[in-house]
Amino acid sequence: MHDILIVLAGGASSRMKNSKDSELGDDLAIQANTRTKSLISLDSTGRPVMDYLLFNAKKAGYKNIYIVIGENDTLIKVLYGDKSNGNMFHGLIINYAIQYIPQFREKPFGTADALSQAILQYPELRVKTYTVCNSDNLYSVNALEKLRHSKHKNALVSYDRDVLQFSIERIARFALVYIDENGFLKDIIEKPSIEDTELYKDKLGKLRISMNIFKFDGNLFTDYVENCPINEIRNEKELPTALLNMVKDNPKSVHAIPISEHVPDLTSKEDIAILKEYIAKYYSNMIWN
Repeated sequence: MHDILIVLAGGASSRMKNSKDSELGDDLAIQANTRTKSLISLDSTGRPVMDYLLFNAKKAGYKNIYIVIGENDTLIKVLYGDKSNGNMFHGLIINYAIQYIPQFREKPFGTADALSQAILQYPELRVKTYTVCNSDNLYSVNALEKLRHSKHKNALVSYDRDVLQFSIERIARFALVYIDENGFLKDIIEKPSIEDTELYKDKLGKLRISMNIFKFDGNLFTDYVENCPINEIRNEKELPTALLNMVKDNPKSVHAIPISEHVPDLTSKEDIAILKEYIAKYYSNMIWN
């Protein structure tokens, strides 16, 4: 059972910076426009959503944490330790990998590039099993545990779309996970038409989506993430692309773990108040040990 969690926190946060929320206070508005999303203060003590993700990770049994950050991200080292690796935070070992931006780009090169750079900086990951996830989603202990305990070498969490507490318009933009009758990933369908959605229901009649939390066996996945092609629409190297290339070459290699629960998300400024309220409700008494 693995204990490695890789958290992708080096993105440009463009949607957060470009969004508007007139009810957001001045301090939070400044943070939303200048900080990585996962480091925006969300509680009375000024701690960010990253704290709560790490708290859930520890409760789920993870110990070795690799956080992929931008090369100019200094605040995260104030919060979780200033060494490149081996920082201790509530019993977790915090290591940083830097997602460098290529000279020909202004923004990071995507999630597959982030993971690839982490593997380059920590070569032991090439043959390790690990969970990898976004930094701006508050994944539950349940989801994190299910990936750790899965008997399958590669897996993803497939969320029941009907349970997600987002607007209809927002949910409609999520890609659907297409799963075979035995629970293995066949495809990820972006922007399916309303008519076609019926084709992708699972054996329970549920539409499933991915919220970008995966378990990978480095022995198999490393080559695919290192050689991930660029998405022509978004001009980035994305983990789902590498994942689907692996599935194409290795059918039934990725198991989809069904979960019916909401995933708090920090995409735009209007999400900040929602997540603050969620944290106040469910994390009022955090006991790390």
